[in-house]
Amino acid sequence: MKFEYAIIVRSKTRLELLNKRFNTKAQSKFYIEKSGGNFEDYVNEHEVFYQSLERLQKRLSKVIKNKIIDRSYLPSYIFAENNLIIVIGQDGLVANTAKYAKGCPIIAVNPDEERYDGVLLPFNTFNFIDAVNSTINGYANLKTVRFAEAKLNDGQRLLAFNDLYIGCASHVSSRYKILFDNETETHSSSGIIVSTPAGATGWLSSIFNMAYGVTSLFEENLKPKQPKLEDDELLFAVREPFKSKKSQIGICAGLITKQNYLTIESLMPNNGVIFSDGIENDFIKFTSGSIATIGIADETALLVI
Repeated sequence: MKFEYAIIVRSKTRLELLNKRFNTKAQSKFYIEKSGGNFEDYVNEHEVFYQSLERLQKRLSKVIKNKIIDRSYLPSYIFAENNLIIVIGQDGLVANTAKYAKGCPIIAVNPDEERYDGVLLPFNTFNFIDAVNSTINGYANLKTVRFAEAKLNDGQRLLAFNDLYIGCASHVSSRYKILFDNETETHSSSGIIVSTPAGATGWLSSIFNMAYGVTSLFEENLKPKQPKLEDDELLFAVREPFKSKKSQIGICAGLITKQNYLTIESLMPNNGVIFSDGIENDFIKFTSGSIATIGIADETALLVI
């Protein structure tokens, strides 16, 4: 395939978001320092990001035409087949971009390696250009990542690169019926997390950390492990299930495959939601009468590694 355009996807820095909220940098500084925060950290992060962005675009422009779009435009932006996508930012931006990429290869760049772990960011602003050249010339090392899918009984659908959250939008109990492996229960919990292999080092890992931390108080020599999923598996975990006369705790976790779906019926008259990849405004309503089928989507993302 001939790539004619590179699309650089970025998100606003914390400083830019502060300035938008408080109108000026001076007012942002006053607010942060009055609260006891370190405003210089915001400034340093902003400056490093823009230095990285400038370096990336300067090097990229020598190879292929390009333009920058902000994360907020992703839901409405239409990527073409001959687009190469360059994501520069944190891991969450890769996940958010992948859902709209329509199979275009994604090169993920860490703009600040001293600040971000970058689990999904294998390149920096110096070595990313090798990945660009190998992709354009057809010999890049590509990884196919499959999405999780939530499908409602009214036809609505939501994809997730990392994970899905199913439950109440506020900090009250999520109430639902759950069906898995021919077993059905009524639950009262803090909601359900469904993780893809790509998301297993994120939200799901924190659930494992919590479980091992609590259990280790009562079990000696317990060594924490991180979840590892196969490419054709999803793992769901019920957060803080509560046992009562009307709620059960037998179905707390399980592996979802192509042949084994998870079904959830909402018992929440309001505030029930399903959102993906930690983006709360990327959601579908999940209130009483809604039934969600959670499984592995047919769509995939293509990452350059």
